[in-house]
Amino acid sequence: MTTRAQEMPRENPEDSSLSPQGTCRFCNTPLKHTFVDLGMSPLCESYLSAAQLNQGEVFYPLHVYICDRCFLVQLQEYVSVESIFVEYAYFSSFSDSWLAHAKKYTDEMIERFSLSERSRVVELASNDGYLLQYFVARGIPVLGIEPAANVAAAALKRKVPTLVRFFTREMAAELAAEGKRADLLLGNNVLAQVPDLNSFVAGMKVLLADRGVITLEFPHLLRLMQKNQFDTIYHEHFSYFSLFTAEAILSAHGLRIFDVEELSTHGGSLRIYACHSEDGSKQTGPRVGELRAREESHGIARLESYKSFAEQVRETKRALLDFLISAKRQGKTIVGYGAPGKGNTLLNYCGIRADFLDYTVDRNPYKHGKFLPGTHIPINEPGRIRETKPHYLLILPWNLKDEIMQQNAFIREWGGRFVVPIPSVQVYP
Repeated sequence: MTTRAQEMPRENPEDSSLSPQGTCRFCNTPLKHTFVDLGMSPLCESYLSAAQLNQGEVFYPLHVYICDRCFLVQLQEYVSVESIFVEYAYFSSFSDSWLAHAKKYTDEMIERFSLSERSRVVELASNDGYLLQYFVARGIPVLGIEPAANVAAAALKRKVPTLVRFFTREMAAELAAEGKRADLLLGNNVLAQVPDLNSFVAGMKVLLADRGVITLEFPHLLRLMQKNQFDTIYHEHFSYFSLFTAEAILSAHGLRIFDVEELSTHGGSLRIYACHSEDGSKQTGPRVGELRAREESHGIARLESYKSFAEQVRETKRALLDFLISAKRQGKTIVGYGAPGKGNTLLNYCGIRADFLDYTVDRNPYKHGKFLPGTHIPINEPGRIRETKPHYLLILPWNLKDEIMQQNAFIREWGGRFVVPIPSVQVYP
């Protein structure tokens, strides 16, 4: 089945002069419609040292647009990917639940697609080897592609072969010429971080073996809207995807989605399965049509369906500030848990600084002793919570709230309570 977006010809990129916002990174249509404007914010992973606190800090617009042709929700590229990802502060292995997710994925893919020592698994944005390590343990050849050298170094320590490069169509052609085409080509939460979508997806087509499978995981735009997950918007994420738009983009590059899973990760994600359009060995499963129909019923391809999101976000800001102001007036202490990208979007948009949060903690030693971008809230190691015994623990990576509440259940010893800000402010005893 062909969607309307798949049938659309791309606009001439020279038409960008028609719109000061630029053009859609997929179909080149001039961008004219705001999805949400979160004001000005620094790069969410640009943690500061104490010496940097007295220096200037660069803020960029966090203004999100929607293309009225292909319905890709997107930010402009205000800063190059090299300045964001050459050194990166996010290490996947510090989340126990994410490691469990990766291990489960490995087992499922090996069984479903009969992967063996004769197969090759390639991961795009392989981070610290959090996932490929499980394929290595099963004796399956792997290759990680990760642009952040500091993160890739951790993967190499796990015996995961890793190329420290950005993935492009040209790189894919090099690997294919070397006989390194992928039987399983995967990318978890990387598609959103790609400014040149067309080169990236074209590269996947080149690198994929004739009967190979692509799996991509990304937060589902429909869930983002329904669950008010505006804090998952930051400069490092250039695009936000529905199945509708993902199908259009892959189809334009000779790839076909033949299955889709809805996952609970990151507040609600999709895992799409794709193959070459000409690969007749894989029938399109019923879940694709079912989700396509559900998205259509929610107006995913109608511009008016996106209009109410901005006011929903503004009301969330008001409610969170009401809670924090009330708590501080009662003399309560509040600290944060986590220093994720989404937390920095939330705090900067809401204007929450050290006058509300005494500090935050994180399990990643890379962040200890540093300060959050924009808000300058100090980042401590988790043991600080026991020392200061706060009244409230504000969970910034709310997608991991169950894991975090279990790990920090001890705050109940002194009557401490958990606060989760998204989709709305909730206080847990």
